[in-house]
Amino acid sequence: MSEIRTTEYAEFLVDIKSRIRQRQYQAFRAVNTEMVALYWEIGESIDRKQQKLGWGKAVVETLARDLQAEFPGRNGFSARNLWNMRDFYLAYAEHSKLQPLVAEISWAKNLVIFTRCKDELEREFYLRATARFGWTKAVLQHQVDNKSYEKYLLNQTNFDKTLSPELQAQALLAVKDSYTFDFLELADEHSERELEQALVQNLRRFLSEMGGAFTFIGNQHRLEVGGQEYFIDLLLFHRRLRSLVAIELKIGAFQPEHKGKMEFYLEALDQQERMEGENAPIGIIICRDKNKTVVEYALRTASRPIGVASYTVVPELPEAYRADLPSPDAIAERLRLWDAKGDGE
Repeated sequence: MSEIRTTEYAEFLVDIKSRIRQRQYQAFRAVNTEMVALYWEIGESIDRKQQKLGWGKAVVETLARDLQAEFPGRNGFSARNLWNMRDFYLAYAEHSKLQPLVAEISWAKNLVIFTRCKDELEREFYLRATARFGWTKAVLQHQVDNKSYEKYLLNQTNFDKTLSPELQAQALLAVKDSYTFDFLELADEHSERELEQALVQNLRRFLSEMGGAFTFIGNQHRLEVGGQEYFIDLLLFHRRLRSLVAIELKIGAFQPEHKGKMEFYLEALDQQERMEGENAPIGIIICRDKNKTVVEYALRTASRPIGVASYTVVPELPEAYRADLPSPDAIAERLRLWDAKGDGE
């Protein structure tokens, strides 16, 4: 081939590969949608027969054997999974709002959500988040274990005053109230430098705990202002917000002066490093502890978008979170805004 033809062929090959991958993905989604729909229909049929004829455990076990004999190698028709199909149907039969959402994720992920989450709003949160962020089953399980639903709803930010309505919903989903860094294997007493290095060394799990859509830019990110050097602990980029995200790590309790330092960093990032097409940078201050009232007062006067969170290095699951949740109407409104504006597009 001539040089021109070689270049043309290379471009042609890239285009064909892209089309194949796109079609494969579309085919996978179509197959998944049909499978979830089939399992819904089977679950509905089993429930109706039970209601009409009083069928019990023995009939379902017989059905499982007959289906496995007809479709050998299909694990989906075990007795346990047939019961799951019935429970799946019953979980969403009276919730028409959630029915379209279940088709957007795999059966395995649906199983995690409807078996472990009993509240309609909690299920909606995980259904939407799994589809939006592309969470794997393992990541989804981790998010449920660490009570991400509660932690997102209780987060403390000033985004309602510092971001446009188009960005607020997605930005709220970029900050949790608390992070669990139990994968770091750090001693309970550790330095900020040790915490930072451990997070960088466990980057994949750190980004997973952050919740999705983040990419890593660097640690100890250098800024120069007025001839002096400053360093941001961690710098990320949020793909859906199209914003730089500065993270400051504090091994003690949140202090009001932390807010001022973060505002300075965000101003410098905005003036020096924000690229065309990007939105204003946001900041996340992650402390070992925080007093919610102190955080609330500090954020009232912040001019830059900032969230304040706490962290733990052991798997704590505080039950108090659920008692502190907003009202069901407030939660539903936040999920509605997420659905309408969550892409930040």
